[in-house]
Amino acid sequence: MWLLQLMKQQNSIELMKKQGLKLEADDLYNPGGVSLKDAVGIFGGGCTGEIISPEGLILTNHHCGYASIQQHSSVEHDYLTDGFWAKNRSEELPTPGLKFQFVDRIEDITDIVNQKIAAGEVTEVNAMTRPFLNKLAKELFEKSDLKDKKGIEVQALPFYAGNKYYLFYKKVYTDVRMVAAPPSSIGKFGGETDNWMWPRHTGDFSMFRIYADANGDPAEYSASNVPLKTPKYLPISIKGLEEGDYAMIMGFPGSTSRYLTVSEVKERMEAQNQPRITIRGARLAVLKEVMAASDKTRIQYANKYAGSSNYWKNSIGMNKAIIDNDVLGTKAEQEKRFAEFAKGKPEYEGVVEKIDAIVNQTMPLTTQYYYLMEAFSGAIEFGSPYMVMDNLKKGLEEKNDSLINKSIEQLKEVFADIHNKDYDHEVDRKVAKAIFPVYAEIIPAEQRPAFYQTIEKEFKGDYNAYIDAMYDNSILANQANFDKFLKKPTIKAIEKDLATQYSRTKIEKMMALAKDLNSTSKELTLLHKAYIRGLGEMKEPVPSYPDANFTIRLTYGNVKSYNPRDAVHYKYYTTTDGILEKENPEDREFVVPAKLKELIQKKDFGRYALPNGDMPVCFLSTNDITGGNSGSPVLNANGELIGCAFDGNWESLSGDINFDNNLQRCINLDIRYVLFILEKLGGCEHLINEMTIVE
Repeated sequence: MWLLQLMKQQNSIELMKKQGLKLEADDLYNPGGVSLKDAVGIFGGGCTGEIISPEGLILTNHHCGYASIQQHSSVEHDYLTDGFWAKNRSEELPTPGLKFQFVDRIEDITDIVNQKIAAGEVTEVNAMTRPFLNKLAKELFEKSDLKDKKGIEVQALPFYAGNKYYLFYKKVYTDVRMVAAPPSSIGKFGGETDNWMWPRHTGDFSMFRIYADANGDPAEYSASNVPLKTPKYLPISIKGLEEGDYAMIMGFPGSTSRYLTVSEVKERMEAQNQPRITIRGARLAVLKEVMAASDKTRIQYANKYAGSSNYWKNSIGMNKAIIDNDVLGTKAEQEKRFAEFAKGKPEYEGVVEKIDAIVNQTMPLTTQYYYLMEAFSGAIEFGSPYMVMDNLKKGLEEKNDSLINKSIEQLKEVFADIHNKDYDHEVDRKVAKAIFPVYAEIIPAEQRPAFYQTIEKEFKGDYNAYIDAMYDNSILANQANFDKFLKKPTIKAIEKDLATQYSRTKIEKMMALAKDLNSTSKELTLLHKAYIRGLGEMKEPVPSYPDANFTIRLTYGNVKSYNPRDAVHYKYYTTTDGILEKENPEDREFVVPAKLKELIQKKDFGRYALPNGDMPVCFLSTNDITGGNSGSPVLNANGELIGCAFDGNWESLSGDINFDNNLQRCINLDIRYVLFILEKLGGCEHLINEMTIVE
C-alpha cells in the first residue's frame, strides 16, 4: 500500500517497472500537473470510485452504490431488484448526501509537527490526535493559496504511527447522481455465500455522475448544474489479459494492522473479532428471516444487512486464516529478529515486551467493550437521548420555558431520526429479544450495564417482558406515546421511562470501559511509534509502507491464479458459464435474470467476448487491498482500466494483519463484463460512447 508522494524517494516506481509497468512516476502522481491520481477519488463515505469519461462518469462497486440504490428504491420502484438504467442525462437521479472527493494536493508537514512538539506546544501523543491535527490543518489551509477555492476540505493525518505527517487538500463534489445499477441478482450474485470467495461471478458495479456549476466548481444540487469536465479520466482496455500481466490498483484502503505484536493479534481474534462474530450472527439470523417474509422490510434493511454481514464473515475468515497461515508464527519470528536488532539501542530494547504487558492487562476490558458496542450500539437501534431528557427534566423543575422548548424540539428531531423510512420498530424488537440473552450468556452479571439489574429486579429476569415494556411504553416508542408526552411532559414520565434508563446505563458502562482502556493508551501509542520506526530501520534499504488509513495508495502486482489447498487449482478468471452452473431459482442469492440467461445461452457478447467466444466475468490479481479499496480501478501496464476491485479471497483474510504474497489475491470485476451488461442488458450504449475504449 505504497504512498504516491514517496514513490521516487523510496524507489518503489523502479520495483513497479520490474513487474512490467510502462509508465513514469509523474504519470501516476504529479504534484505539479495532471496524473492518474486525478481520475480516482473517495466515493461516498467508505469506498473508491474512478472517472471513466470526460463527462464526470464514475465507476464504483454495486455494494458501494448500494446505499444510494436503496435510498431511491421503494416497493413501486424496486431498483435493488430490477436495476436502474438512465437512458439520458435527465433521467440521472440526484442523490442527496452522496459526495465524491478528489485529492487535490498532498503536503509533508512532519517538520511542522515535530517543531511544535520540540517547542512544547503539544505532546508527542497529542500530536497524533484529531483535535490537534484538525486545528493545524485549518491553520495551514488559511495560509494556503486554496483557501478561497470552492469545495476544498483539508485533513492532516499521522503515518508510520506518528513518525510522519501529511496534509491532504481534497476537492469535494456534492451533486452526484445515480446513472446505472444492474439488478441485485447481477450486482450481488452469490450474496453472502460467495462473499470473500473464489471462483466469483458477481457483476459488482454501479455508475454515478458528478455535476458541477458552470465553472466546474463544486455546488449543491441545482437543475442548472452540468456534468463535470474532469482534467483526467481513465481509458478502458478491452484487449484482454493473460496470466502474469502487470496490474496495479489506486484507491483508498481503509485500515490495516500490519505492525501488531503476537499478543495484539491474539487480542484482535478474541476481543474484537469474536464479539463481532457472535453478536452480528444473532442479529443477521433475525434480519434474514424478516427480510425473506416482506418486500418492504427487505428494502428497508437491505443496506443494514449487507453492511453488518460483510465484516461478520470477514471476522470469521480472518480468525481462521490467522491459524491456517500461521500468522502468529510469522509475527513471533519478526519479534525475534527485532530483539536482535534492538540490542544496545535503548529506544528499541524491551519495546515488544512492554506492549505485551499492556495488552495482557487490558484484554478483558477490550473484550467487554466490543461485546457491549456490538450488542447495544450496533445491533439494536432503539433508544432514548437521555441527556436531552435530563435537560427537559431540569427545565420542568426550574419552570424554564426556553430550556423546555429547546429540549422538545431536540426530541422531535431524535424521534424522526429513529423512526426513519429504514427503521421498523417490530423488527428492532425481535433483534433485541435475540441479543439480550446472547450478551448475558457471555458477560458475567457484575460486568453488565445497570439495566440488566432492572430486568432482574422488576421483570424477574424475563428479557422479553422487559423489551416489550420498553418497546411498547417508552416515550419515543411510537407516535401516540410521543404525542401524549409532548402534550403534558412530566418529570415522573421521564424518570420511569425504560428507554431513557437503558440508554443512560449502556453509555455509562461504555464510557467507564473507555476510560479504563484510555489509561494505558498513551504509553501504548508511544511504544508503537518506536516499534514501527525500529522495524523500518531494521528493513533498510528495503522500503516500508505505513498502515492503511483511508488515504490514497498504490498497490502493484500481477494477474495470477493460485492453489489454495492440496490438489486444488484456481484459474485466474471466471466466465458466464459459471453463472449458469450456480443458478438456483429457489435461492435468492443465485437467481439469474431471464434476459441475462438468454444473452449467455445465445453467446450474444458482442466485442467483449474472449477469442474462444466465452464471456469473462471476474479475475484475480496479487494486489494488496482491504475495505475502502472497494470500487478501485485495476489498471494495466499502460494505465488503462481493465477492472474494478471488489473483494479479497477467503484463504488470505488474515491479510490485514500479515500480507502473504503466495495466497493473497484481489478479486476484480472484468471491465468487459461491465460494458457487456451496460450495453446488452441495460441498453446504455450512450454511456459506452462517451468512454475512450482501447481495442
